[in-house]
Amino acid sequence: MMRGNEKCALARTFRIPMSLTRQDVEKIAHLARLSITEHEMPVYVTSLSSIVNFVDELSRVDTGSVLPMAHPLDGQQQRLRPDVVVDRDNHVKYQENAASVQAGLYVVPRVIE
Repeated sequence: MMRGNEKCALARTFRIPMSLTRQDVEKIAHLARLSITEHEMPVYVTSLSSIVNFVDELSRVDTGSVLPMAHPLDGQQQRLRPDVVVDRDNHVKYQENAASVQAGLYVVPRVIE
């Protein structure tokens, strides 16, 4: 019996459309802390399988001759601020709102005895 990662590697090698199983979606839902009902499960299996197959299809596109671009529209450039280090010490301003400050440090109630 093949494990999940072996199945994925085999699918990538032979370009087999990969469909997620119910168990795969249950694991994903558990990791994402999602509650998926029995009624919703087939929809999620189909939808997520379609997404994975689409991403696989995109990864097969030859992009070797495509130049990287900073903006999707020709002639457009990002407006960037100058890369200058600005060191502002605002701790006094921030500590004005604190309930208690002593020697420049926030004083909080003890929670562990």
